[in-house]
Amino acid sequence: MPSRIIAITNQKGGVGKTTTAISLAASLAMEEHRKVLLCDLDPQANATLGLGLQKSETGYSISNVLLDGMPIRGAIRNTIVENLKIVPSNIDVIGVEIELIEKSERENLLKKALQPVIDDFDFILLDCPPSLGLLTVNALSASDSVLIPMQCEFLAMEGLVQLLNTIDHIRMRLNPGLKIEGIVLTMFDARTNLSKDIENEIRDYFRDKIKVFKAVIPRNIRLSEAPSHGLPISMYAKNSPGAWSYEALGEELIGID
Repeated sequence: MPSRIIAITNQKGGVGKTTTAISLAASLAMEEHRKVLLCDLDPQANATLGLGLQKSETGYSISNVLLDGMPIRGAIRNTIVENLKIVPSNIDVIGVEIELIEKSERENLLKKALQPVIDDFDFILLDCPPSLGLLTVNALSASDSVLIPMQCEFLAMEGLVQLLNTIDHIRMRLNPGLKIEGIVLTMFDARTNLSKDIENEIRDYFRDKIKVFKAVIPRNIRLSEAPSHGLPISMYAKNSPGAWSYEALGEELIGID
């Protein structure tokens, strides 16, 4: 199976984007035995911290790759999960978007950087910052597809039109083959009619337009706790609804019924 590069993005914050990046990456590596690389493009470095790496201990980061032209192999770190590696983020990434403005081919730097390692992995997941700046543009330019986490809350589709317009723009200018992998519903609370109503609304709205994954990510205290322990949910609480939901998402992603 050729490697798949998937950008995980939604410029609206607080939708479970980084939780999805960490949890899906770990599930693919642990449950499906796939080789996975997670690139943390978010200056907050939450994916890096959520896999047990400290900001002060990451060494080289994605900023060295994009700004200094360092080969990406030099920035790849092992994680506590077998088969899962990470290109970490740190505080230096805050200034990357400003400095990228001066770079030639600035929208394609990540795409070029990933080329030497594509064949080393089954999946490369890109955890994007909650914005539509140059880091996210780089991710979309480099990717085969986009996975969009969307919370089951009021105003869930706020900003989605802007993201879809950006994806169309990237297709026209930089990456004609870019596809939308689908929407994954997050923060679903089965106790409330609101979550159920929003799920139905989103599925109806995108029917025959964009795939909405069957796997739904619940509100789950274990999912919230796991990053503070530097563990993915599949290691922190393997037998929790959060872990089961991301395992189901991974199976759906690779086509296991």
